Amino acid sequence: MTAVASRATALPASGRRTRQLAGTGSLLRLALRRDRVMMPVWILVVAGLVLAMPGSLESVYGTAAERADAMETMNSNSSMRAMYGPVFGDSLGALSAWRIGCYAGVLAAVMSLVIVVRHTREEEESGRQEMLAASMVGRRAPLTAALLAAFVANAGAGLLITAGMAGQGVRGALALGLGIAGTGMLFATLAAIAAQLTESARLAKGLTGAALGAAFVLRAAGDSGTADGSSAPTWLSPLGWQENLRAFAGERWWVLALVGAATVAQGVVAYELAGRRDVGMSFLPTRPGPARGRIATAGALAWRLQRGAVLGWTAGFLLAGMVFGQMASGAADIVGDNESTRDIIERMGGRSDLTEAFLSTITGLFGMVAGLYVAASVLRLHAEETSQRAEPLLAGAVGRLRWAAGHLVIAFGGSALLMTVCGIGVAIGHGEDAGAVLGACLAQLPAVWVLGGLTVLFVGAYPKGAAAAWAVVGGCLAIGWIGPALDLPRAVMNLSPFGHLPKLPGAALSWPPLITLTLLAAALTGVGLAVLRRRDMTN
Repeated sequence: MTAVASRATALPASGRRTRQLAGTGSLLRLALRRDRVMMPVWILVVAGLVLAMPGSLESVYGTAAERADAMETMNSNSSMRAMYGPVFGDSLGALSAWRIGCYAGVLAAVMSLVIVVRHTREEEESGRQEMLAASMVGRRAPLTAALLAAFVANAGAGLLITAGMAGQGVRGALALGLGIAGTGMLFATLAAIAAQLTESARLAKGLTGAALGAAFVLRAAGDSGTADGSSAPTWLSPLGWQENLRAFAGERWWVLALVGAATVAQGVVAYELAGRRDVGMSFLPTRPGPARGRIATAGALAWRLQRGAVLGWTAGFLLAGMVFGQMASGAADIVGDNESTRDIIERMGGRSDLTEAFLSTITGLFGMVAGLYVAASVLRLHAEETSQRAEPLLAGAVGRLRWAAGHLVIAFGGSALLMTVCGIGVAIGHGEDAGAVLGACLAQLPAVWVLGGLTVLFVGAYPKGAAAAWAVVGGCLAIGWIGPALDLPRAVMNLSPFGHLPKLPGAALSWPPLITLTLLAAALTGVGLAVLRRRDMTN
């Protein structure tokens, strides 16, 4: 034993580092195999949204004069700058980078944090990492493999964006692709730090998501005050760095050095932390619970597990509703005399007064985002099952339907809460028609619940493919967001449940589609629960 210890001590530093990375290639191949469906979908969504933007904008602003007017109008509106940032050029490429660059960066960041946490903290939480660590796997190999998987995903999205946008200008396309991919990698290394600090994957994702939200708020606050992206809050946000890269508008290549330096610094911190803890442990251990339990029902446990998400989503919907409500008051000024923009808003919000059409459009968009919440909340059932935390609970007096009902009440009831506070926020920001706006928001619920019912069906009937629910929700979001701008056929728009809703406020309230969608949601949920009750758990 002494001889072995002395040989290990005598091993040069380079040899110790090599041993700590042993097995990285095998773990990377395993990660890419496990994400062989999820990763390509994420890449196509991120790149597809960017590549669809030039054509969409060209149909709205077909001439250089219209684009110049749009640039002046957007930069003079503080609410528009808060949502999208300032416009630095009037070319189609520059307008595309303005319109979608920040949000593509957010999606790349979400993709990256999901990948990194999935292959680090989730593996430790499930116990699989401990089994792998017993073989020839170095201490830092799992973290390295996770970051390399995130790099592959971001590089794929960046390459597609660069290639697809090259027709607008090669330099600008390269800057946009590198900026979005760099933002993704920056938050990948931040997620790596969070995975070392926390004991649960849920908390690691929550911390990284909170940092992403703070970055968006900082950028929005800075851009609302100035039209040149030079404010201090903007420069404190990584999303502000991407904006100030100025793709297609006199690229500032040195901004990429900020992104690279921050990414490397965070990666060094993550590697240092990974080498100082045991597998399954963390630097911020979970506090022990009370000596006597305070959770008496399955519903109370579900609320305890999901209350943070519910409160965070609620606050976000309230604040965003207030911002968009304020924008609605100036919808006519934003659109101006541009008939193409007016047509798109009317296709999204119904052919009525422009302000009412704008309100209908934003309430519809909020409904689609609420679909993301309801899918994530329902999928918590699947997460509890695969992590084997549901098994000891169901081994007692709690039946499967009671266990599932606790999470579904939060999922479906939480979505109703989100749309309610959204309506309140929009009414506060708009200052008029509070009842009509609230009714328009609540009218989105049947379509939101259909997406929730589909997710329940996936969890119950095909748990191995439960993540496919994200593809369904993402498809509905893409149809509702991009479809009107591309003037897609009615048959395509009707593939989304949101395509069947009345365009409120402004249009006449039609009950049959609302009742039909509600019954469809109930049927999907019922079938999913029936299958869940009969099948083997974790199968």
